[in-house]
Amino acid sequence: MNKKLLGYLLFFVVLVLAFYYFLFRGTDNWKSKLPVISYVKPFHFTTQDGLMYTDRDMLGKVCVVEYFFTNCKGICPKMNANMQTIYRQFKDQPDFMIVAHTCDPDRDSALRLKVYADSMKIDTRKWVLLTGRKDSLYQQARSAYLLDDPKNNVEKIEDQFLHTQFFALVDKDGKVRGQVYDGLKQKELDRLSKDIKSLLAEKAGTGNFVNGIFNNNPQ
Repeated sequence: MNKKLLGYLLFFVVLVLAFYYFLFRGTDNWKSKLPVISYVKPFHFTTQDGLMYTDRDMLGKVCVVEYFFTNCKGICPKMNANMQTIYRQFKDQPDFMIVAHTCDPDRDSALRLKVYADSMKIDTRKWVLLTGRKDSLYQQARSAYLLDDPKNNVEKIEDQFLHTQFFALVDKDGKVRGQVYDGLKQKELDRLSKDIKSLLAEKAGTGNFVNGIFNNNPQ
């Protein structure tokens, strides 16, 4: 009787393993994945070339997101020097981008961002610089990328100034993944590099737009 029961149990285990094998075969679903911590919200900003750039332009790309301003003499030069290391490592990957936003749009016009990009000698097809309305830029930083405390938006927008050293990582489906990365710490930059590789290896979703008609956003 015990041998018969054991045989049934073994058969059941094999059946379950076979089911999961065929269910996940050819997918990444069996792998441990970076957690989803937020979602990109709809936006319309302007690039260094004066062109419109929206959340839809990020779909299909693994994007590293940052905020800076061109006349910063403090943390921004160090942040962008570290970001250039990430840029050089992944710039030849077709599904990779850096999306940099100014936190000083009153002074950082598209033309000024273009001069800044030229000074860094970067390919703006891989590292885009964005300007736009201050309230929209700051709302994205806080509610989508989690790069600043949302409570800071209770003040008047004209009195606010966002100055953050943190980077966000967005997957091909517009989901903010992993963690918020300190752009001044080598250990976290190493982690960011590892996580970028992980997301590049993932397949994009089935065509559901995070902020479109088919909404993955749980809010």
